[in-house]
Amino acid sequence: MISGLMKNTRLGLALVFSAGLLTACASNEYGEAYDPIEPVNRAVFKFNDVVDTAVLEPVAKGYRAAVPQPARTGVRNVLHNLKTPQIVANDVLQGDITAAGDTLTRFFANTLFGLGGLVDVAGMEGVKYREEDFGQTLGVWGAGHGPYLVLPLLGPSSVRDTAGLVVDTYSDPLRLWLDNTDRNGWYYGRVAVASIDKREDLLDVLSDIKKNSIDYYAALRSSYIQHRDAQVKDEADDKALPEM
Repeated sequence: MISGLMKNTRLGLALVFSAGLLTACASNEYGEAYDPIEPVNRAVFKFNDVVDTAVLEPVAKGYRAAVPQPARTGVRNVLHNLKTPQIVANDVLQGDITAAGDTLTRFFANTLFGLGGLVDVAGMEGVKYREEDFGQTLGVWGAGHGPYLVLPLLGPSSVRDTAGLVVDTYSDPLRLWLDNTDRNGWYYGRVAVASIDKREDLLDVLSDIKKNSIDYYAALRSSYIQHRDAQVKDEADDKALPEM
């Protein structure tokens, strides 16, 4: 187990260094999408849309229909609670000690008094949940989006955010612990539940964008870039998330 943790730690450090190189090579533009491989991105987007229409959207609709709102909220609260180590780490890396303290307060309050995280006790007291990831951290450090990317199944991204996603994935303490204790199935289960929860949360948003845009691809690209800029500046409205 120890050797496995050391191996994953070295890999994580290498990925952080690689992320720095990737974003250093990327342009630092804000507010607009730089899409030099648009034909490729559109092809991947079309594939994703087919999978979404055939599988993800129906599953999300079924989940919404079958599971009452309070239960869905409880699942989302638990998923938020499980991301605490990564959020705190990115708060600290961004130099936002107040946010790190708020995130830790949320974790302990919701875990101890919120039935293990099912109930957002801290949110009721005004300590709101705020999503943070390494892509945002790179943005705070001054890295621009770089080329826009559409990832297979994962959806809108960029060079910066893809690098951040890789770092977040390989440095996730829960993933490392489950991997080194032969509980990989629990990790994949968490990923599946999080994916369904996210798609259910975006049902109305994505449906509205799809119905009211002339070019669904361009509309999502613009929404994604604007939303990520807002997250870096801590101005995002999480209910308007256009990302998958």
